[in-house]
Amino acid sequence: MAFRIYTKTGDQGETSLFGGKRLPKNHLRIDAYGTVDELNSYLGLVRDYSENDEARALLKEIQDRLFTIGSNLASDPDKKMAVPDILPEDINLLEKEMDRMNDALPELRNFILPGGHPAASTCHVARCVCRRAERLVVALAHQEWVEPIIIQYLNRLSDYLFVLARQIAAERGVDEVHWHPRKSGV
Repeated sequence: MAFRIYTKTGDQGETSLFGGKRLPKNHLRIDAYGTVDELNSYLGLVRDYSENDEARALLKEIQDRLFTIGSNLASDPDKKMAVPDILPEDINLLEKEMDRMNDALPELRNFILPGGHPAASTCHVARCVCRRAERLVVALAHQEWVEPIIIQYLNRLSDYLFVLARQIAAERGVDEVHWHPRKSGV
C-alpha cells in the first residue's frame, strides 16, 4: 500500500509536534511554524522568478534554513531532541550578500513601494510574510523557549529580501516605485 498523506488525527483541530505533544491548530507555535512554511513557499516562487543562477542557489539554501527553523519550531520544547540548527554563519551569509548587492545598487534615498515587476513584487510579499513570521516567533519566545538565533535569522532575512527586491528590479531594468507622501493642505 502506498504512503497516505492524511492521518485523520487533526480532524478535531489538534496537531502533533515532533516529540508527540498535541496542540490546538491555532496555538501560537503552530501559527509561527506555519507562517515560516508560508514564507518558504513564497521563496520558492521568488526563486522560480529569478533569472540569476547565484541568487537561485542562495534562495535554495535559504529555503533549507527555513525548513530547519520550521523543524525547530515544530519540536516539543519540553523534550531534548536532536534538531538541525541555524548557525551564525547563516546570518553572516545574508549580511555579506546584502553588502554585495548594495554596493551595486543606487543609494537608497526614498521609501520603496512594492511594484515595478512581478518578480520584485513577489519578493516584497515574501519580505512581509517574513516580518509576520518574525513577529509570531518573537511572541512565542515571550511564552516558551525559542533559540534566539531563529529570531535573528528571520530579522536579517527580511532585510535581505528587501535588498533582493531592489536587485531584481535593477536586473530587470525597471524603475523602483518611490513613495511620495501627499502634501498636506494645512
